[in-house]
Amino acid sequence: MRHGARWRNAFLQHSSFQKSLTFALIDLQARHARHTGQMNDYRANRVAGHSYFFTVRLSERGSTLLTDHIAAFGEAIRQARSRKPFHVDAWVALPDHAHAIWTLPPGDEDCAARWRAVKIAFSKSLSKARATRGTEIIWEPHYQQHPVGSDDYAGLVDYIHHNPLRHGLCGAPQEWQWSSVHRFIAAGMVAY
Repeated sequence: MRHGARWRNAFLQHSSFQKSLTFALIDLQARHARHTGQMNDYRANRVAGHSYFFTVRLSERGSTLLTDHIAAFGEAIRQARSRKPFHVDAWVALPDHAHAIWTLPPGDEDCAARWRAVKIAFSKSLSKARATRGTEIIWEPHYQQHPVGSDDYAGLVDYIHHNPLRHGLCGAPQEWQWSSVHRFIAAGMVAY
């Protein structure tokens, strides 16, 4: 055993550090295990502009509105894209939340207006389908967003495509029909 490895192992075994490092060690092991197989090449999926990772949630946890009305959600995305263009790099819709990576045109950082348009269009579509007057609160008011760097991109695409598995909704990414994984498989960018 090399000196550096022996020191690192002794450091990690020390009881005062074990509790604080447990999460980091588990996270690093999971990342290593996930990336030791064939790496997915997502470079062809990148477009010019800045990319963002999003999580949007319905206000009622456990609801199935997104998957029950997936056509309305898709149409809401299309309407928003026609008004303020953006590229949908990757996405997944689960029953009560969705994850996506969007790339906006260079110089444009207005994610809020786009998500507002998606949420409004989806809500209006549901109001028509359910014959309600739009007083129902469907979405959580805020969404999670963070910029995606080159180093994060592949990991976040994998996270999106594997999210239905994490929630026990399917046994493999390609089994979940409401995901961009099918586009990635068809393009030869990923093999499951």
